[in-house]
Amino acid sequence: MFNPLVDDFSALTDTEVEEKVVELGRKYWMSRNPDLQAQVATILEMYKEEARARRARAYQQSQDNGNDSLDNLININ
Repeated sequence: MFNPLVDDFSALTDTEVEEKVVELGRKYWMSRNPDLQAQVATILEMYKEEARARRARAYQQSQDNGNDSLDNLININ
């Protein structure tokens, strides 16, 4: 998805992305305008996907680091 109103996500921290998800969710439910809700929902989904991707990368890095440390513990001679 692309929206010209959304800045680059790389400039945001994980916390800022999560805060934006909460803020947009609140604004979505406050609005009664279906057109505005559709626009907010699109941007909200972009932020949610970015948050999911960041969590997946962090999880993968923790798994990779954990596997390396176990390999060093096993010594077969």
